[in-house]
Order: sequence, then structure tokens, then C-alpha cells
Amino acid sequence: MAHSLSDACTPLKREYDSCFNAWFEGYLEPAVATTPEQRSQYSQQKAAEYEEKCGKIWQQYRECVQNAVKDKGLDVLLDQARQENPLKDPPPPDKQASSS
Repeated sequence: MAHSLSDACTPLKREYDSCFNAWFEGYLEPAVATTPEQRSQYSQQKAAEYEEKCGKIWQQYRECVQNAVKDKGLDVLLDQARQENPLKDPPPPDKQASSS
């Protein structure tokens, strides 16, 4: 796995990557649900499982990276890039393309 932006964050990144990958494998297993309600319930259960297993380490890693961004002066560059090229909503899907 790749290193983080800061060497201090790399152990947290590795721990989070490992947790997320294990959780995501289970998330991808097909849910044997025949109704939208069952699929919705499955998604809610998996979201709660993620928070329980990986949420805390994600917050720690995110905080570490945000501090590294500031320490390296990248926050100014990110703000400038966001002002120069703000994210835009994607265009609506082309109805003709989807009906073909």
C-alpha cells in the first residue's frame, strides 16, 4: 500500500486501509434481498458496521492528513484551486442515450 502524505499518518492509513478493505469485501457480497426495503435495511446495517469498525480510525487518519496539508502549506493551494475551478453539478443524463 502507498504511504500517506505525512510519514506520521502512514500507520493510520495502513490501519484504515486494512479495516476498510475487510469491510468493503463484506459489503460487496450480494445481499439476498428481494425487496427494496430489504436492500435498504442491508445498506443501513453495513453503514452501522462501518462506523463501528472503521469510523474512529477514519476520523484519526483524516485529522492527521488535514494537519499535514496545513503543515505543508497545501491548504492555501487547495483553496486557490477550488476558487479557480469550483466543482460543478454533473449534467443530467441524456434521456435519448439511456433509451437506446
